[in-house]
Amino acid sequence: MKTNSFQVVVGEDKIAVITMDVPGETMNTLRSEFGEEVRQILDFLGSQSDLSGVVFTSGKPDSFIAGADINMLAACETREDVYKLSRDGHKLLNELAALSVPVVAAINGPCLGGGLELALACDYRVISNSPKTVLGLPEVQLGILPGGGGTQRLPKLVGIAKSLDMMLTGKQLRPKQAVKLGVADEMVPHTVLLEAAKKWVSKGKRKSAKPRLKGIEKVLEMTPMGRNVIYDQALKTVMKKTQGNYPAPAKIIECVKASTGNLEEGLKMEAGHFADLVMSPESAALRSIFFATTEMKKETGAGEVKPSKVNKAMVLGGGLMGGGIANVTAVKAKVPVRIKDIGHQGISAALASTWKQLDKKVKRRHLTAADRDKTMNMMTGTVDYSGVKDVDMVVEAVFEDLNLKHQMVKDVELHCGDETIFASNTSSLPIGQIAEAASRPDKVIGLHYFSPVEKMPLVEVIAHKGTSPETIATTVAFAKKQGKTPIVVQDCAGFYVNRILAPYMNEAANLVLEGEPIDKLDKALVKFGFPVGPVTLLDEVGIDVGAKISPILEAELGSRFASPPAFAKLLADDRKGRKNGKGFYKFDAKKKGKKPVDESVYKVLGVTPDGRLSDSELAERCVVQMLNEAVRCLDEGIIASARDGDIGAIFGIGFPPFLGGPFRYIDSLGPARLVDLLKGYETRFGDRFAPCERLLAMAAADERFYS
Repeated sequence: MKTNSFQVVVGEDKIAVITMDVPGETMNTLRSEFGEEVRQILDFLGSQSDLSGVVFTSGKPDSFIAGADINMLAACETREDVYKLSRDGHKLLNELAALSVPVVAAINGPCLGGGLELALACDYRVISNSPKTVLGLPEVQLGILPGGGGTQRLPKLVGIAKSLDMMLTGKQLRPKQAVKLGVADEMVPHTVLLEAAKKWVSKGKRKSAKPRLKGIEKVLEMTPMGRNVIYDQALKTVMKKTQGNYPAPAKIIECVKASTGNLEEGLKMEAGHFADLVMSPESAALRSIFFATTEMKKETGAGEVKPSKVNKAMVLGGGLMGGGIANVTAVKAKVPVRIKDIGHQGISAALASTWKQLDKKVKRRHLTAADRDKTMNMMTGTVDYSGVKDVDMVVEAVFEDLNLKHQMVKDVELHCGDETIFASNTSSLPIGQIAEAASRPDKVIGLHYFSPVEKMPLVEVIAHKGTSPETIATTVAFAKKQGKTPIVVQDCAGFYVNRILAPYMNEAANLVLEGEPIDKLDKALVKFGFPVGPVTLLDEVGIDVGAKISPILEAELGSRFASPPAFAKLLADDRKGRKNGKGFYKFDAKKKGKKPVDESVYKVLGVTPDGRLSDSELAERCVVQMLNEAVRCLDEGIIASARDGDIGAIFGIGFPPFLGGPFRYIDSLGPARLVDLLKGYETRFGDRFAPCERLLAMAAADERFYS
């Protein structure tokens, strides 16, 4: 039989092979309209009296089921709609699990979310050894929990602790990990996947799953008291990590608790919590990020203009940033890259860093030695401009010195081709000023990465007035190949991310100068939802870097960016942060864990910490300035949309994802409320808190950035 997205073929062996192949899509995703199709399939299977088994597989070459279509959730208008969606899924998967014949999932490619929940309802799971095969329940990343029985079936299969680890982190298992954990029963080459799955049919229906538990884990999971220890520890861990800002983890733990009892009661709890979470503002915010990044993957950044292919790249500078850029170019983009540095030591350090990263993957068996060596062969070095005539993209990552960058532009134009793009990784200098030295300014663009390059997902693509659309489109495509999420911003000092970060950091410095304890301030902003506090961030980025950027921003954008006197005092005492082991915190390599505040810094600043303000006021004073500056950037056309501004802030500086970004957060606060807060601080502290014109207009008209 055949439906729109499924085909069922019963062979001579009396095994029904169900192949899912959603038309017009590169990957299979579960949709609400499939309910009727699955019902037809179950009825058909029930009518086959001599059936010996069922194998569920995919018609896509590299995808099993990548999860449920998130649009299903957006279409639900009420909690009851979501609850019904979950319970309908439970009913179908329960019927699949209750078939009188064994059911085997033959998995190749991503098997995530609802895809894994379907596989868990089968008796056995056979997976291919393809590097594209991953298994996981990543729903927590969208602020929800598995709503298709995952919270009930996974613990029964692998145990409480392991299932909590998977669901609370959203981690994805590689094939060997999945077999070792017991999520999958066998790993085979893709070429024999179907045949191997059919062999498992002969084992008959699985009576019950027994988790592979050992040692203390086995002892704990055997008793109610031991299980409570696991639940309590899991809750403490997630509360510490999330500061209670995300409701999904606690709900996941509650559902897993119920998995030791009656299946139907556990499924009802799962559906109820699933419905509550889908309707929560946190999940709405996190899903908005998912939709935004999905949209951005389809955009060129330059309308209908198509990008040119980058076949070879060069990075100027073998330091931390340059080495990181070269790494993602070779490792992620698979583009040959030549590192140009003034000395062999810088080149060697950059190559060694990538080797170390790749070799670690080889030792963990995530990569073959041959693949490691192949990637390393794509990275070469030079102390002059030999071998760069044919490069398509040059990324400059030298010091923040305009004269030096001018020289880099001239050198590239002298030694490279006429079509070579010159991209500057400057963090603050306007690209238009760098392009003044170019004879081909249309090929000059900004490509601002964030440190560490290998981990931070955002890049800013900065177009000055003379940058051509082709240059923009090619640079955006290049950044995507590197595994980055690019946002196109217009040229100005600080661009977007550093521009909204600067007043936030400056206000944190002002608060320290007022006597607020450093660690208390950092904790307040972490509690608000940032991954680290502003003082810790300054130590990591470099106090000298912050001091250098502020004058550039102040000269270009006005006195509201004037840096507090703290920077000058700290640099006079040779405090640069982690880079020289001397900053706000103590950097002792022998000590692990939390760093203590270097109490001597208060004497340098001439303050005595007393901590008068509440955590909420500390966070508020720093954040409202960031929000105000983000709106200015949108009003000035620095960013194209509120969407881009939200993604830039979340991926670039860790703005709390559960708030959806600065603009969604302003919408939830209400522009009028934000204006009132800013005016209150303006009265007390001066013009740096003055609300911008667009905010005032929106407050008066009661407007929002999103409908």
